[in-house]
Amino acid sequence: MPRVKTGVVRRRRHKKVLKLARGFYSGRHKHFRKAKEQLERSMYYSFRDRKQKKREFRKLWIIRINAACRLNGMNYSNFMNGLKRANIELDRKILADMAMNDAGAFTALTVQSKAALA
Repeated sequence: MPRVKTGVVRRRRHKKVLKLARGFYSGRHKHFRKAKEQLERSMYYSFRDRKQKKREFRKLWIIRINAACRLNGMNYSNFMNGLKRANIELDRKILADMAMNDAGAFTALTVQSKAALA
């Protein structure tokens, strides 16, 4: 069987890894092995954190909605229950935006929510 040299193939593979490792600290962007190890870790973190970002935004929206509800004399769970009973289908992202930027509209929603609960 003939001998296979890996010069070109290896150089391409190393260049691809080192290109992705730009901006890493110290030898992690210069040395192939360190760069490869760091890239594996980085790819794992980026995959995991794309999922966690969704959770964290939902938590933030709930906190904002709850704060606005308490200014209007309600708590979050009663507010959401009242919206469901009043057949108002707004997601938490929109509700949090209204709570931050349009207090008058949010107050109107809390009034409707209270009416649906009573």
